[in-house]
Amino acid sequence: MGSITVHLLVVDAYTGARPMPAFSHKAELMLAAHLEDGSSLSKPGESSLRGVVEEALRIAEDKGVEDIIAFATSAVREAVNGEQVLARIRDRTGAQINVMTGHEEARLTFLAARRWFGWSSGRLLVIDIGGGSLQVASGIDEEPDAVASVPLGAGRLTRDWFSTDPPSAQEVRRLRKHVRAEIAREMGGMLRQGPPDHVVGTSKTLRQLARIAGAAPSGEGFYVKRVLQHSDVAALAERLPMMTQAERAKLPGVSAARVPQLPAGAIVADAILDLLDVDQIELCPWALREGVILRRLDLLAQGLGALPVVGRSA
Repeated sequence: MGSITVHLLVVDAYTGARPMPAFSHKAELMLAAHLEDGSSLSKPGESSLRGVVEEALRIAEDKGVEDIIAFATSAVREAVNGEQVLARIRDRTGAQINVMTGHEEARLTFLAARRWFGWSSGRLLVIDIGGGSLQVASGIDEEPDAVASVPLGAGRLTRDWFSTDPPSAQEVRRLRKHVRAEIAREMGGMLRQGPPDHVVGTSKTLRQLARIAGAAPSGEGFYVKRVLQHSDVAALAERLPMMTQAERAKLPGVSAARVPQLPAGAIVADAILDLLDVDQIELCPWALREGVILRRLDLLAQGLGALPVVGRSA
């Protein structure tokens, strides 16, 4: 359950094999937009979320799912009534939905990237720009030695900093200054153990920026290498804020739900690549969901029970 999308991913997964997607169902709930005064999930938002959960459980049953791992990220995590909302949904549906911390998101996304690229990729730096937060992790092993989670999600920044379409030059300057100050404050530890050998991006925001810059479309499959140059990101960080939403919607690979937040996403991407002195990133098709599944399989292989940040349906 993310800030924009609630995603049910059905996979064929067992220890020692890569998780193979079998079915995917998405609902663009725009959950973060249902936060009243930016802090409390509204009644209509709760009702919509419960409806999506009920639908997902029906689909999971129809698809023969044996185990459900359900988790929520920043929109629910930051709602002051998030835990109460999930408790009511659990009572109505039987679904145990756990809230993941930002650092857990960063660690599990890092695990997915490490498994995808392997040990030969050396020291990894993994960047994920979500709707509500920015996650960064760095390390030489499967567990990162440095993680950061910063409230610099593209959707959050768009809501909080932009008031017009397109945003004014003053709003863009103010946001750029804010983003760079926040990243500079948090990212010092990322390079403390040495520069990365391989820089990886995992988020929808980064994939869409790469597609606009000329990367292969998703229809060409997982195994096509896709990279995003910092020079292209810097250019998009200048260009996108000057475009209207209607103009951005015509760009290649841009989903309607993410059109408003592309400028903020580009500003964040430009800032972090610049401040970490990164020339390019490679896009990874695996991210948080795959990290959750891989960790669950690891624990099952060790004879352990449930992963702490996930739950089973009743």
